Amino acid sequence: MIVSSLRAFVSTSTDFVGAAHFSAKCDLRLLVAAALTLLMFPLIASADRLVLLSPHWEGIRYEFERAFKAHYQNETGRSVAFDWMDVGGTSETLRYIESEFKNKPKGIGIDIFFGGGYDPYLALKKSQLIEPYKLPASMLDNIPAQLGGVPLYDPDYTWYGATLAGFGIVYNKAVLALTKLPVIQSWEDLASPQVFGWVGSSDPRKSGSVHMVYEIILQAYGWEKGWKIITTLGANVRSFTNSASQIPKDVAIGEIAYGLSIDFYAWAQVKEAGADKIGFVMPENLTIITPDAIALLKGAPNAELAKKFIRFVMSEPGQKLWLLNAKTADGPQKFQLNRFSVLPSLYTLPPQTLAVKLNPFAWQSNFRFDPKLSAERWSIVNDLIGALVIDQKQHLTKAWQDALAKGDGKEQEWRRLTTVPLSEDEALAFAKTKWKNAEFRNQKINEWTHFARSKYLSGVQPPIIRSEWYSLIAFALLSLGLVAYGRKRRI
Repeated sequence: MIVSSLRAFVSTSTDFVGAAHFSAKCDLRLLVAAALTLLMFPLIASADRLVLLSPHWEGIRYEFERAFKAHYQNETGRSVAFDWMDVGGTSETLRYIESEFKNKPKGIGIDIFFGGGYDPYLALKKSQLIEPYKLPASMLDNIPAQLGGVPLYDPDYTWYGATLAGFGIVYNKAVLALTKLPVIQSWEDLASPQVFGWVGSSDPRKSGSVHMVYEIILQAYGWEKGWKIITTLGANVRSFTNSASQIPKDVAIGEIAYGLSIDFYAWAQVKEAGADKIGFVMPENLTIITPDAIALLKGAPNAELAKKFIRFVMSEPGQKLWLLNAKTADGPQKFQLNRFSVLPSLYTLPPQTLAVKLNPFAWQSNFRFDPKLSAERWSIVNDLIGALVIDQKQHLTKAWQDALAKGDGKEQEWRRLTTVPLSEDEALAFAKTKWKNAEFRNQKINEWTHFARSKYLSGVQPPIIRSEWYSLIAFALLSLGLVAYGRKRRI
């Protein structure tokens, strides 16, 4: 049947060569070429497809795609095609998922959300936008339920910590030696006048890892002192970048001396430049190690394949990709990932094979982080930092410089500059009730922007102009205008 179909195909193809008859030799060649083309179609069609939404960088994508393709081929005899989607940082990815599900509540054509910390997964679970999938018991038995009070996977199995992430300060030892800048041991040290202009940070609205640093500061020091540190730290920042990975690179080239960083970005620069030049500190009892998760999205079009991928990521072969040096047996082949594994057993491997020397399961901290609080106020904390610090950076920096020049009066000036327009309870109440209302959110951001601009440009503590007052002012101005217009008409 195939041969007769091919002959029929060839017989209709004479117009393309401008001849009435084919020679037997030409006929045979066309038959073979057409047969090979047709035979390839089933092979192409047999490639299964996996759609992943991920803020992970190229190296992670490459290594997990490469390894899973080989694993899947050996297990099933089939091939798999990866479709990676990247819509920005963690906050942007979360907004994208929520927005897409509003339009398509049954599913958005994406199988897996991979990376971005774990706070977004708590929000997605609450919205029922990720689906439970329980790993086999033999795998779960090897993964601790918690680390330092932070869960490593959801008790309801909607998400799993695929790897772990620590947060700290990357610094350039050579720059410190040349400039006599201090060695930093805490987040508060980055708010010191001594380091003005030498600090680097990315915009937490675009980086989930840097957002976590600011949330850690708020929880470690408390709301009021936390905002004092965030504000003065922000004044010390040379500029806010859009990419968290850029900060350690800027530190490595000496553009800045210190940078807020997630561990693996810092360790990549330590490996490249050398531990004698670049250092990384995780402030004692002032930071955490948290899961960086993976989950099956609601309505995943390739759910069974997605579950296989999740199993692979959480398995020993998948976990070795995070932890081992590049080009070692069972390790990554092209990119060194410099990430923690969630399997304690892997830290017993020969030390020379490990890209990460710190064992997170032996690491100790007295600080207890509240992941529920962090997830609930994620968006409003970002908006506060944006309105009070980043979007008014120029005015903040000038006000900070002026305060430093005041000598004896600077303490009072610092207190004025670092006040915030709402309490922690008020912020949490807004986050829980009204923050998804775009009109209300924009009104508040406008209020905070006015508040910040006023206090940085004036020596007098500004009042907070409530959004409803704007309507009254506008009404009064309109009334005055109408009265003036009526008088003019009468004249």
